[in-house]
Amino acid sequence: MNILITSAGRRVSLLRAFQKELKKINPKSQVFASDMNPELSGACQIADSYFEVPRLNDSDYITVLIEQCKANNIGLIIPTIDTELAILADNVALLAENNIQAVISSTDFISKCRDKRVIHDFFESKGIAIAKEYSKDNYTLPMFIKPSDGSRSVDTYLIRSKEELTDYHFQNEKLMFLQYIDHDEFEEYTCDLYYDKNGNLKCIVPRKRIVVRDGEVNTGVTEKNELVAYIKNHLNHIEGAKGCLTAQFFKHKSESEIYGIEINPRFGGGYPLSYLAGANYPKWILEEYILNQEIKDDFDCWEDNLLMIRYDDEILVHGYQN
Repeated sequence: MNILITSAGRRVSLLRAFQKELKKINPKSQVFASDMNPELSGACQIADSYFEVPRLNDSDYITVLIEQCKANNIGLIIPTIDTELAILADNVALLAENNIQAVISSTDFISKCRDKRVIHDFFESKGIAIAKEYSKDNYTLPMFIKPSDGSRSVDTYLIRSKEELTDYHFQNEKLMFLQYIDHDEFEEYTCDLYYDKNGNLKCIVPRKRIVVRDGEVNTGVTEKNELVAYIKNHLNHIEGAKGCLTAQFFKHKSESEIYGIEINPRFGGGYPLSYLAGANYPKWILEEYILNQEIKDDFDCWEDNLLMIRYDDEILVHGYQN
């Protein structure tokens, strides 16, 4: 059986991790990648093979995806971006009819994660504090504005004075006026969480975000801090959660104050740091979804204080013709 990384884009490190772990199970198995422009995708060029797919909103997307999977003996799909999650989750049964599994959370849980207001309600239902949302005629400055369905830090604003507010901020119903969590007092963490097929939490790796570029961590460090016990206590089971989830939290530097920010039910761009620290989610996915093995024990033997500093590298494709 081969596996597929969808919307592969720049996910070279993630793809290589799956290649390494898959070869341990069966050296003949391959990791495919798909993208709308695979010739210009670094991950597609590194993959064992790749193919092109239509845009996610194209009516033929699922049909083409299934056809390619069947043609290439692909039985497992690993999604990587927010916008593909709902369409894959909605078609889990159709994929299964064609002997294809997707490591995907339930449609219900994905919809919660895609709406920042709804995921705030979810956090509160689990006893996790959230940043207060202000009404647009009664707010406190400074404040932070972000869209309820946003990603990659697009359309976000730190507002310190009324002069910085525009008609766009008030008229766009998707923009949330939120309590500002001061970075001088709080540190921001992305936590890589692994949930088994039954929605049980098996591993927690907090990564402190030191430098962020285009919404993705560029420099980060693993930390075994109070977030591990906190998340285990509040999010030990999530109905419908499967595979890798990335959850963002703010933790006070000196006091026991933690805020939940958002959850993305997929691999995050910074996950390779957790993998290199020893949290082997690709291995567990292959064990659960290909070998049908149960992940029995919780895992906390990952490396603490491992610093990741990213840099740009080159992938050369000889003979390319546009």
